[in-house]
Amino acid sequence: MITDKNAKINKIILKNMKKILPLGFHAINLTLIIFYLYPGSLLGLLFYNDSSIQPQITKDFLISSNHFYAFIILSIAGVVAYNKSKKIDILIKYLFLLSILLEFFHFIIPNRNFELVDLFGNFLGIILVITFYKIKNRYA
Repeated sequence: MITDKNAKINKIILKNMKKILPLGFHAINLTLIIFYLYPGSLLGLLFYNDSSIQPQITKDFLISSNHFYAFIILSIAGVVAYNKSKKIDILIKYLFLLSILLEFFHFIIPNRNFELVDLFGNFLGIILVITFYKIKNRYA
């Protein structure tokens, strides 16, 4: 009896997964855009009560680690949401365009600076996820 209820719940969840996953991607996307366009560091404001301090996940090495991780998360969410869809090619173009546009906005946002290491961190995060996705699909 309990297994019947669990089976029904699982069936409902799987049925609605095509709607839930894109919503998750869009929520992550919107969150990233807000963090990117805020004049200062929202995380610094939350953790240190100072928007001029940017918390570092790991040390930067040739690229910005924070940007790398942010775009890995966004890319994974996008690939998972649109995995079996024809929209995956549009997603890839969107991710690269978004990373360029958001970084260029730093030219005009107060307390933010355009930096190539940030842009390369964005690109590397996207490239890493898309490469794994394409390899997985080729050999799956």
